[in-house]
Amino acid sequence: MIRARNLGRLMRLDPARCREELRESLAAGRAGQPGGVLPSEFSIRDLAEELICVGGEPIGWRGVNDLYDPSRMVESTSAVDSTAFANITGQLVVSAVLAAYQSEEYVASRLVPARPTRFNGEKIPGIAMPSDPGNDALAVKEAQDFPTFGFGEEYIETPATTKRGLIIPVTKEAIFFDRTGLVLDRAASAGEVLGLNKEKRLLDVMIGAVNNYQEKRAGDSVLTARDTFQAVTPWINVLYSNELEDWESIDAAEQLFANMLDPNTGEPVLIGGRTILVPPAKAMTARRLLSATEIRVATASAAQTTVSGNPLAGMGLSMEVSRLLYRRLISALSLDADTAKGYWFYGDPARAFAYMENWPITVVQAPQNSEAEFIQDIVVRFKASERGAAAVMEPRAWQRHCTAAAPQS
Repeated sequence: MIRARNLGRLMRLDPARCREELRESLAAGRAGQPGGVLPSEFSIRDLAEELICVGGEPIGWRGVNDLYDPSRMVESTSAVDSTAFANITGQLVVSAVLAAYQSEEYVASRLVPARPTRFNGEKIPGIAMPSDPGNDALAVKEAQDFPTFGFGEEYIETPATTKRGLIIPVTKEAIFFDRTGLVLDRAASAGEVLGLNKEKRLLDVMIGAVNNYQEKRAGDSVLTARDTFQAVTPWINVLYSNELEDWESIDAAEQLFANMLDPNTGEPVLIGGRTILVPPAKAMTARRLLSATEIRVATASAAQTTVSGNPLAGMGLSMEVSRLLYRRLISALSLDADTAKGYWFYGDPARAFAYMENWPITVVQAPQNSEAEFIQDIVVRFKASERGAAAVMEPRAWQRHCTAAAPQS
């Protein structure tokens, strides 16, 4: 394979520069940029031959045989230094983990922003707004005090975070038999499992299968847990019998937002960009709605037809399709397959949700010469972990729609 010899030379001359250039090249490879490299372009055995040193010199092909062939028991008078090999292999493993963890398939993980936190569950205070902020309350006359803008007694609480992780081993056999693909497959699998776990947890919160929103508002004596989706009070963000068919389906969603008030200000909830999140059954319909150049509306008597431009144009709508969303609607909400196909979601997921993150996906290397190397022939181990929790921040910024009629009370 490629680049092992050049990496070995550069590592011996300037280790810091070598690691940085490799990191940049792997990042460019993940992004599909020219000049980037992929972990699969490297041979783990070639790296061992060039980066494991005895007396400052690479051990080469014969040295790898002597070190990792169980049938050979060669005693060296000089210490074997495999630090550089572990560092470079670690970067390849990190790249493989990140590529799988950040898969484009994970829609919710792209829509919901990560919010760094040092706390295991956080109390987020509301803002104490001046009364009637849209009129004269903010006017300041000469030599008068400015109105106070600070934190109020209202707050929400986010759920406790959880640590999740996996260990990726590199065995003697993987190096000796040059099983680069096996090592990277394990790394990618670890990233995929962790990424999939996060995606499912985010989706479960976004569809209302998990409800972890807790708020204390003016007049409340205690912190109150509320479901994300409400059909009556204290807000309405569920609309039954609203199949995603045409622009009128979106208009009905916009009317919900028109009647949604911010509990702190009493003004309409501020919504940023609008996202339509749909299962595959509604993907083509959503694309047709957004890409249409004109619509035709007939009068009740069908005596006249009005032709106009697409009323959804210019709204800044985006669409996301998730196969996993469809499966979570069935398994987490216990919907039948046909009913799940009629569900769709609308609003500003970046305002509605956050991933409270103590630390992002992180890969660390175990110390060398560990007990695992002696007992299991594991030359080096890498641990991938992340800690966080999906949280509802503002449920009034997100809506759930479905074809089904409202349940009978």
